[in-house]
Amino acid sequence: MRPPAMLRWAAVALALALAALLVSAPAAAFYLPGVAPNDFQKKDQLLVKVNKLTSTKTQLPYSYYSLPFCKPNTIVDSAENLGEVLRGDRIENSPYVFEMREPKMCQIVCRAQVDDKQAKELKEKIEDEYRVNMILDNLPLVVPIARQDRDAVVYQGGYHVGVKGQYAGSKDEKVFIHNHLTFLVKYHKDETTELSRIVGFEVKPFSINHQFEGQWNDKNTRLITCDPHASKLVTNSDTPQEVEAGKEIIFTYDVGFEESDVKWASRWDTYLLMTDDQIHWFSIVNSLMIVLFLSGMVAMIMLRTLYRDISRYNQLETEEEAQEETGWKLVHGDVFRPPENSDLLCVCVGTGVQFFGMLLVTMIFAVLGFLSPSNRGGLMTAMLLTWVLMGLFAGYASSRFYKMFKGSEWKSITLRTAFLFPGIAFGIFFILNALIWGEKSSGAVPFTTMFALVLLWFGISVPLVFVGSYLGFKQPAIEAPVKTNKIPRQVPEQAWYMNPAFTVLIGGILPFGAVFIELFFILTSIWLHQFYYIFGFLFLVFIILIITCAEITIVLCYFQLCSEDYNWWWRSYLTSGSSAIYLFLYAGFYFFTKLQITKLVSGILYFGYMLLASFAFFVLTGTIGFCACFWFTRLIYSSVKID
Repeated sequence: MRPPAMLRWAAVALALALAALLVSAPAAAFYLPGVAPNDFQKKDQLLVKVNKLTSTKTQLPYSYYSLPFCKPNTIVDSAENLGEVLRGDRIENSPYVFEMREPKMCQIVCRAQVDDKQAKELKEKIEDEYRVNMILDNLPLVVPIARQDRDAVVYQGGYHVGVKGQYAGSKDEKVFIHNHLTFLVKYHKDETTELSRIVGFEVKPFSINHQFEGQWNDKNTRLITCDPHASKLVTNSDTPQEVEAGKEIIFTYDVGFEESDVKWASRWDTYLLMTDDQIHWFSIVNSLMIVLFLSGMVAMIMLRTLYRDISRYNQLETEEEAQEETGWKLVHGDVFRPPENSDLLCVCVGTGVQFFGMLLVTMIFAVLGFLSPSNRGGLMTAMLLTWVLMGLFAGYASSRFYKMFKGSEWKSITLRTAFLFPGIAFGIFFILNALIWGEKSSGAVPFTTMFALVLLWFGISVPLVFVGSYLGFKQPAIEAPVKTNKIPRQVPEQAWYMNPAFTVLIGGILPFGAVFIELFFILTSIWLHQFYYIFGFLFLVFIILIITCAEITIVLCYFQLCSEDYNWWWRSYLTSGSSAIYLFLYAGFYFFTKLQITKLVSGILYFGYMLLASFAFFVLTGTIGFCACFWFTRLIYSSVKID
């Protein structure tokens, strides 16, 4: 069975699984676990949860309670999936408790005394522009920011811990903490049942140096600076709260409720509103132009040049004419000769098939809405589990090619398929995780989660690779359409433009060009902590990437064979795979132009993870190009008469 047919098997299996899932789901009201709507009556309790502190300057998340914020009597961790843990999410309860549709003004949370160590930590976090993330009814907290240039409101995820500024008439820069929060909960009310659903969670943070009269009496103390009875509400930060060792900080909040016409099903639209759809369409049009250009070249080769070649070769009658033949038919006795390091090529192809299956399945689920941003960690969890399950196809593909190359030790190729890429990825991940752990960040993966990852690898992925490899090796070997000569033919001297290094580097430009605009949005969502949800665009770009990789490899492979160079196996893999070089270079460009990372550890994390992503992209695109070229060579050499 050829690799494309095997990939079709994966698509068929996926379609059957999706059909079974959709048939078994209730048709009337189907909701994903954890994202079903909650109905609230008036005065029902609303529990606010806190999440990690994040910063685009350091990329190192920290637990909310790593800073001297007010704590509840007992801190309870919310249930987290594997994806949330790997993302560094640490969701915990908080002392903020609301009552549905019951506004509260100037509520005291606690009074905290800040020592030297805590003051230093607060100042560091404020200088690094850390934001506090909270969650209410699975909606993230946002800060509305009015944009005067567009006469619209944009939303920033989470509020800053504090700000740096100066007192009037002073040049000394001070650090101030946001200790008063004005929350706004938007709800949609059902007119018939009087039940309400939360559709928005906003906040405006203020820094206010609170004052009170008499003795402090926990939450019964009346504040001079914030008293609803005296109409003294916090509307600005004219008297901000400075962060200084030995000073006390009083944390307060208001909460208001506002009825909204937005329905629960559309409540994420505001958060995901993007004003750059035109750029995405430009990306698609740009990619389609590349595909049309390549398709035209392939059509010209297949329908005109190649058809003419095949007709001419098949019409050669005399032996003298046959001896004078030139071009790609001349190397028919060597074109299917096994390449050097054929074992490694089989491993790379098997790993690429595993990646292809993982991305295909994950993106189909994402397009269907199963992996929306409301299902935190769902995307990463789905990718991990799908990767593990696709080990079956990785083993199958690598063993089929290994047997075609006359290999006999199928267990050896299976072990390398199961451990080469995952081993490299796990090694890089372990080193980067150690760096995060050294910074005492909550983004460090705990030992239990690391053990779970190893268990998934050794307990599920490796056995599936062995099963797939066993099934693949039992199949009859893939037969070449022409016989291979015993003595290899000498490759003539090539023109400069057919130099392997040159053609490989040229071949990677167009696949990268087809995806680089969408790549900008992906990097922005990962490193600038923004939501990425336009999986329809992404799936279309993925299809375009597949077509581009296949076509550019076929074109360059045809030119290579016409110049009587039959060493196409590795070159076809590297031609489209070289797009990973441009991806990594673009990641470096993005780092220096869009990010404000200053810490060495953060820079190492960025380039470490982008190196890993580029390696995965190399394996994926290389496999696509190789399979396309393998299909092309078998097609053309089975179409001519070989004496």
